[in-house]
Amino acid sequence: MGKKSSSGAPGAGTIRKPGSQIIVDILVEQGVEVMFGYLGGVVLPLFDKLYDSPIKFIIPRHEQGGCHMADAYARATGKVGVIVATSGPGATNLVTGLATAMMDSIPLVAITGQVRTTLIGNDAFQEADTTGITRPVTKHNVIVKDVADLADTIREAFYIASTGRPGPVLIDIPVDVQVTETDWKGPKEINMPGYKVRTRGHARQISTAATAINNSKRPVVYAGGGIISAGASDELRTFAEKANLPVTTTLLGLGCYDQTKDESLDMLGMHGSAYANYAVQECDLLIAIGSRFEDRVTGKLATFAQKAKIIHVDIDPASISKNVYVDIPVVGDAKEILNELIGAVEHKERKEWFDMLAKWKKKHPFTYNRRAKTIKPQYVIEELCRQTNGDAIIATGVGQHQMWSAQFYKYKHPRQFISSGGLGTMGFGLPAAIGAQLAMPDATVIDIDGDSSFNMTLTEMSTAVMYELPIKVCLLNNGYMGMVRQWQELFYGKRYSQSSLKNPNFAAVAKALGAVGEVCDKKADVPAALERMLAETRPCLIDFHVDPEENVWPMVAAGKGLHEMDGLDIFESMS
Repeated sequence: MGKKSSSGAPGAGTIRKPGSQIIVDILVEQGVEVMFGYLGGVVLPLFDKLYDSPIKFIIPRHEQGGCHMADAYARATGKVGVIVATSGPGATNLVTGLATAMMDSIPLVAITGQVRTTLIGNDAFQEADTTGITRPVTKHNVIVKDVADLADTIREAFYIASTGRPGPVLIDIPVDVQVTETDWKGPKEINMPGYKVRTRGHARQISTAATAINNSKRPVVYAGGGIISAGASDELRTFAEKANLPVTTTLLGLGCYDQTKDESLDMLGMHGSAYANYAVQECDLLIAIGSRFEDRVTGKLATFAQKAKIIHVDIDPASISKNVYVDIPVVGDAKEILNELIGAVEHKERKEWFDMLAKWKKKHPFTYNRRAKTIKPQYVIEELCRQTNGDAIIATGVGQHQMWSAQFYKYKHPRQFISSGGLGTMGFGLPAAIGAQLAMPDATVIDIDGDSSFNMTLTEMSTAVMYELPIKVCLLNNGYMGMVRQWQELFYGKRYSQSSLKNPNFAAVAKALGAVGEVCDKKADVPAALERMLAETRPCLIDFHVDPEENVWPMVAAGKGLHEMDGLDIFESMS
């Protein structure tokens, strides 16, 4: 019987390997090419084995940044992102990143080190109850106390993370499990009786849905991030074109349907397009696919889509009728169900409906004061979209800049817009751009960020420098926590309590970290500054000093229905 060394790939026969080598071998077996993480005492056995592995390893400046990088790598590729951290503070620093991935259904595997099994519960140095702490923010988590269980546990983690409604899975591995040897027998089929994923939709429900679509006069497709997770963008486009359906998307659904098409209604919701919100309120059939009716989309639930029958297609049965009662539920994989619907729907002209949508589009476009002498943030994004032909991968932080990026950059492709949706995690943009650039090395990757959000993780710029990643940071610097300031202006009498910032010289900071840094404070200089940024082959930051009190419009205030948008009168005065 032939044997391979403990650093080799799994092969036939049985050999002895330490847990640390088993971890690396399973990662290679699962197709991991890039992973992220930070060293520490109880993960040193693992890092020693990674030394000889083919996996490209990225060290961030903080575990949270690394978790966001792994998350964005997963969003950009569709693969499972992998993050490693040591015990105690290393593991607890992952919590925000795990919660971000959980809310947005991103496949992630986190491997954390733990103190020796004999010390667990004794308040040992850098001990934390990692599984207890992370249980609410992971799809599944487990501590491995027997090395014999390690291989199957890691394989199952990848399977759970990437199937059904995707999400993060955490494996906590004590240091003694990493150094203990066990028999290694190579890959085997995963069998988890307690975890079964239903991908095929019920035939009768699909038929009922198709009949409702064929009979509708004013339908709207409401597409979410589940379309992108399922790899169903092509099927969505074929479906919408065949049945002649207008399409609106959630924030995380941006790119699943080409926004340059006439049928696109752009994003709906709190800061969505007026025409999408009106369409949802006036439609007779709402076809929700891979979306979960969250509050930023629905506005006041009592008035949401009151004239419509609702179809809801989703892989997660727990999401069906969770927030909004649906008339026709279809549980299953969006790609499979859309393929079934494509064969059952008919082309309908619906001229009156499309005429009404066109009228709303013409009357209420996304706009701003283009005659202003100051730099408007929307202008920077519009010009960026023009210069990149709408083909760049855009990462964002969270705040006003995120909403302007959703409104004024037109996305044509899935996995093109990478942003924190459900959790709204400030600081996400820069590490996300790094993860996306590692995933797509030949793509133009741009972090459109705000000063407050960027401040939270700006040290990750040195990670981009270290790994020679040509990411671009387009910083919309207004000197405020912009979205907070907007709410204070509108609802708190302009009492700007603690929302103004004294920022560092971001361009100088970028240079100090080894990147290119530049300030742009004149409107006339914006196009040339963007040209230089896009031509740069090193990490680059342009600090655009934008109008400090510009607001995001339209806006559906808390407690109002989608049709009750503020700011439309402001739009009309600018048009």
